[in-house]
Amino acid sequence: MIEWQKSTFSSGSDGSSCVELAYTEASLLLRESDDPTRILPVTCTGLAGLLRRLGADPQ
Repeated sequence: MIEWQKSTFSSGSDGSSCVELAYTEASLLLRESDDPTRILPVTCTGLAGLLRRLGADPQ
């Protein structure tokens, strides 16, 4: 069974609008809580790049 962890930046008191991350032996998985059947497998390098890009200063 996959155990999903919610982002600490999830919005809403019911947690209905969040990104979730799971770890399996084969990969890291991302999904959005409002469409939990759509799962995106990512590598550690790919996730690190995504997080860097999201945290980058837009200027």
